[in-house]
Amino acid sequence: MAGRLSLPEEDLTCPICCTIFREPVVLKCTHSFCAACLQQYWAAKGRRRDCPLCRAQSVDEPVPSLTLRNLCESCVQEESHRAEEPEGELYCDPGEMCPVHREKLKLYCLVDKEPICVVCHTSRKHKQHDCCPVSEAVLDAKEKMKLAISCLQEKREAFDRMKKDCEDTVAHIQVQARFVERRTHEEFEKLHNFLREEEDSRMEALRREEEQKAGQMRQMIEEIEKNISSVSDTIRALEEEMALEDISVLQVNPYTRMGICAYPVMAPGALIDVASYVGSLTFQVWEKMQKMAKYTPVTLDPNTAAPWLLLSDDLTAVRDSDDKQRLPNNPERFDPDTAVLGRVGLASGKHAWEVNVGDNTAWVVGVAKESIKRKEKVSSVLSNGYLCVYFYHKMYFAGTSPLTRLNLKRNPQRIRVQLDCDKGKVSFYDPHSNAHIYTFKHGLTEAVFPYLWVGCQKCPLTVEPVEVSLKVPEFC
Repeated sequence: MAGRLSLPEEDLTCPICCTIFREPVVLKCTHSFCAACLQQYWAAKGRRRDCPLCRAQSVDEPVPSLTLRNLCESCVQEESHRAEEPEGELYCDPGEMCPVHREKLKLYCLVDKEPICVVCHTSRKHKQHDCCPVSEAVLDAKEKMKLAISCLQEKREAFDRMKKDCEDTVAHIQVQARFVERRTHEEFEKLHNFLREEEDSRMEALRREEEQKAGQMRQMIEEIEKNISSVSDTIRALEEEMALEDISVLQVNPYTRMGICAYPVMAPGALIDVASYVGSLTFQVWEKMQKMAKYTPVTLDPNTAAPWLLLSDDLTAVRDSDDKQRLPNNPERFDPDTAVLGRVGLASGKHAWEVNVGDNTAWVVGVAKESIKRKEKVSSVLSNGYLCVYFYHKMYFAGTSPLTRLNLKRNPQRIRVQLDCDKGKVSFYDPHSNAHIYTFKHGLTEAVFPYLWVGCQKCPLTVEPVEVSLKVPEFC
């Protein structure tokens, strides 16, 4: 244990009366005295107002030192308390003592940001520095620490939320992976079944043709065998008559017994048409596969779909729902707007697709620029990056600024979107009558994405598939 530390009183003693300061004042030269002692000293000097220690002339009135007075009062109280304490008992923590002057650190220098003693306050290093009691500085420090702790707690909570979001995202990624696995297996199983059925069909046709044409050959062989047997019998009869020695041989006419033998002739197409089975086999199967393969020009991107939307497994249809799904709030996703984008951005060339709106009572169809805001609920107008037509409250509009009311002769069940990126045109038609609905003529400086917004649960919005054909080049 550390030994007792005494508090020296030299720096708290008036140089004139040699006692603890009473109502201390400080001169411009930084020397301090009791106010009464200084006035008595100057009264004895007549008109001279110099410092009793350094003899520096003092023009200004001495300034009361409140800090020094408080320290002197504290020193007197401490001395009184110390006299009452048993000897050998610690009265001050060594860590609270000035390492230079061995005085208690009662002040805090606001300039140098460090605790100091009263002697340090009058020293050259801290001369004329603003100070405050250590207790006040401690309270200020604790307030700052409290504020820092509050900020750190908020930051920790933010990190906890981010961690939870990342964990939820990992779980969603696993769900997506299993969904892709299932869909991939299902689609390849369809292809496998188609190929197996096509192979079995071709093998069955080959077996039928083999049986048919082999049967025809067997019938021809049977007919030939009958002719061979008949000819053999005639030969034996002639050989027997030829062996006779009498005149009866002259009566035999061998040509009448030969008869008319018609030789069977193999008909054309008797062989299997091998070329029809193996010629361009892969292409023939591929061409036939078109009837079971479906192509949709726009595939919806589930990573952009609002949490209230439900997408079909083949990502071609979207409908609204009452329940908000627990999905990652990734930057691509619309929230709260109930919208979804196509998977591929379009920046050049011509493109077209049709959307079946059916009896849906609130929908928006068109394209949206890549730079649109996805975390705010905005109206689908041109100034916000949308080039769309929409149907709401039984009225049709074009998303211009301001809106353009569209007067259509019939309620279209489908909307065809025709996009010419190079000319910056987006046109809308009714496929049933090919009637023109509206055309945006707006230069495109960035990629646009097919855009669907649905506002009712009556029926989904569906991107219709298109027919695809294989063409063989023709030569003149």
